[in-house]
Amino acid sequence: MICLTGDIHHQSLGTGNQRHCELTEVAVAARFKDGLREAGVKVTFFVSGRTFDEQWHELRVVAEDPLVEIGGHTYDCFEPAIVHRVWKKLGGGYTGPAWLEARDVDRTIATIQRHTGKRIRLWRNHMYMHGPDTDRILGSRGIVACSDRVSADALGPHWNQDGIIEVPINVIPDHEHLLHAERTPEWVAAWQKRYGWKDAFGSESYRIGRWTEIVLDQLARNEARGALSTMIIHPITMWLCDRFASWNRILDVLARSQTAHLGDVVARIPAPERATLVALAS
Repeated sequence: MICLTGDIHHQSLGTGNQRHCELTEVAVAARFKDGLREAGVKVTFFVSGRTFDEQWHELRVVAEDPLVEIGGHTYDCFEPAIVHRVWKKLGGGYTGPAWLEARDVDRTIATIQRHTGKRIRLWRNHMYMHGPDTDRILGSRGIVACSDRVSADALGPHWNQDGIIEVPINVIPDHEHLLHAERTPEWVAAWQKRYGWKDAFGSESYRIGRWTEIVLDQLARNEARGALSTMIIHPITMWLCDRFASWNRILDVLARSQTAHLGDVVARIPAPERATLVALAS
């Protein structure tokens, strides 16, 4: 089984992808969704709350499609960034003080429910910035699962010690491992020199063709070892790389596989006994 997930951000965020694209990020997501519909593939989109408030006229066709499940992706993607950078430097983590993160979660839940009529149960923080208070805040708001971790060897979702179902991404992510938009080889080299970044899949960025082969290999590997494949795909990244050409190769494989909404998968995970959570925490 495969869970396809993706992130969508409000246009006013002004990301590098958005600056390099002739379409809005939501408009690209709508085209991406149309391809999923033709293939019969389900997707869980994590969407920033501000996207609903600023671009509902564009987003509605995506959010109301039965093949699309919606999760929260913070309200404004940790803007203004200076607040979060200072808080991280003070030792509190990038998500900010608990009261600020709680307000962000509440605002996101409320605006998504106002526009869609549905209360979300799934979450992914922008940039995977999971903080020390994140699970407690999410759990107290009825969020049951969070997908903020990249883990190449993960078999699938599992309960963590804070009573939240953790959904690791176990297929190589797209944005941070692809050369596209401003992420030229020179840009990536300078970025690596400054930050020394890497994740569970290493530090390298690839051309879209090579990255596609890696994804297909990892999907096959996960199937062979009985793992649930959880993918993260940004529609705008696939568009900027080659107008979905390589993505369509992957989509052909997904169309022949069983795909599921993340919410349906985590709903089938039995709740652990409290003793199990205590053991996890120890």
